[in-house]
Amino acid sequence: MKRKIKYYRLLWLKYDLPAGISVFLVALPLCLGIALASGAPLYAGLLSGIIGGLLVSLLSGSQLAVSGPAAGLTTVVSASILSFGDYRIFLLTVIIAGLFQLSLGLFRLGTIANYFPSSVIKGMLAAIGIILISKQIPLAFGYDKPDFWRNSFVHIISSENIFEKFRSFNRETATSAIILTIVSLTILFLLQSPYAKKLKVLPAPLVVVIVGILLNGIMAKLFAAYSLKHAQLVNIPANIFSSISFPDFSKLFETSLIWKNGIVIGLLASLETLLCIEAIDKLDLHNRITPVNRELIAQGIGNIACGLLGAIPITAVVVRGSANVDAGARSKLSSFTHGLFLLLAIICIPSLLNMIPYATLASILLITGFNLTRPRLYKHMWSLGWKQFLPFVITIFIILISDLLIGVSIGLLISVYFIIQNNFRAEYKISKVMHNETEIYYVKLNTNVTFLNKVNLQKALDEIPAYSELTIDGSECNFIDYDILEIISEFQNKADDREINVSLKGIQKINVNTIH
Repeated sequence: MKRKIKYYRLLWLKYDLPAGISVFLVALPLCLGIALASGAPLYAGLLSGIIGGLLVSLLSGSQLAVSGPAAGLTTVVSASILSFGDYRIFLLTVIIAGLFQLSLGLFRLGTIANYFPSSVIKGMLAAIGIILISKQIPLAFGYDKPDFWRNSFVHIISSENIFEKFRSFNRETATSAIILTIVSLTILFLLQSPYAKKLKVLPAPLVVVIVGILLNGIMAKLFAAYSLKHAQLVNIPANIFSSISFPDFSKLFETSLIWKNGIVIGLLASLETLLCIEAIDKLDLHNRITPVNRELIAQGIGNIACGLLGAIPITAVVVRGSANVDAGARSKLSSFTHGLFLLLAIICIPSLLNMIPYATLASILLITGFNLTRPRLYKHMWSLGWKQFLPFVITIFIILISDLLIGVSIGLLISVYFIIQNNFRAEYKISKVMHNETEIYYVKLNTNVTFLNKVNLQKALDEIPAYSELTIDGSECNFIDYDILEIISEFQNKADDREINVSLKGIQKINVNTIH
């Protein structure tokens, strides 16, 4: 036992401690930025990172995944907070989301992500990227008034006060914020280049935060008139734990919207987690596979804790997970270590965190949004053909004009339509030959013929001309739906009237007269 403890201590010191510190440096600005994009208190993002590190990492079966607040949830979280107008009510939806995930895990439904077409998931993430970019533009220009875009991407276009909004935006922009944004974006683009990645410099978000703090300090000293206002800087209370909001359970059954939003958040959080786990497992040099149902249970308990403790919802996150792998992590202790350092940060250095400009965080999120909706993604989806591109682009469009749930649902319906259309064509084949001036038709049924083929098969049979011969071959079928057998039997019963000679091969005729 002592030898085992010594081994894990050495493993932590050599691999997981450095990796945990590296992930902490990546996660700190992202936790703040995602809370900002979600319209939640900034400390809520840090609390989510702490819960993801200290609690979820211990419960999870993944050795390398890192959990925390995710950019993919910012849209639905922001809309939910605005719709309730009370952060304490929103926390109820986080608890419900956690209970939903816990149920998925307990009922062993971890394969849920496999039932969502990749085109719809990519469309959802691309739409989130567009919304994320749109919401950060005002902050990047120094606009410090809340809810410039409100809860809908297109709300401002239909607003009666659209011109007044833009006049207000013009008055409230700050030159120093614009300078910080330009510098931050330049640094982020440069550090994303292949040459910079080889240098193993500090994480790009942390570099941008440090530069933003220093640059704002220099401008405040040399050009006092251009210094940022207090409202344009991060504002975290000195004692976070005394400022935490707790859920208002008296409102739990006040409106069904609480439950609807909770299930939507739980579903999206589960999808993002499962996709992340799949990606991180592929990066694991030791080929360890994460048990997905256990992961959903861990995430569910984590989100219940987030709701109870005033934090925003969490998922497993690709950016932090890949940073963890790149830093050489060997076990879940690295994720636990990153959570521990986040806890120490809010206890020991809140005053330093309050020196971070919003414009700097907005720049980080602009790049995050851009990475979700890169132009090459659209080009790639176009190259896959209409059956992939159409669900992808329609999912994006519907999400932008309505909400995530409607957009994903319609994207799913379009994908299912293409599946059904393919099924129509794939499960039977008709061929025709001429023999002694008689038309001979051969209908070959493939592996599984279901009611989905009913309409097209019936139409094809009705088009068989009189005075011909027809063979319907189902000898290689694994399954023939009763509806299909009914159509074939009815056609054979009526074929004599049209002088069509019908032969069945591997198909059992059924008695359809009793139905009428």
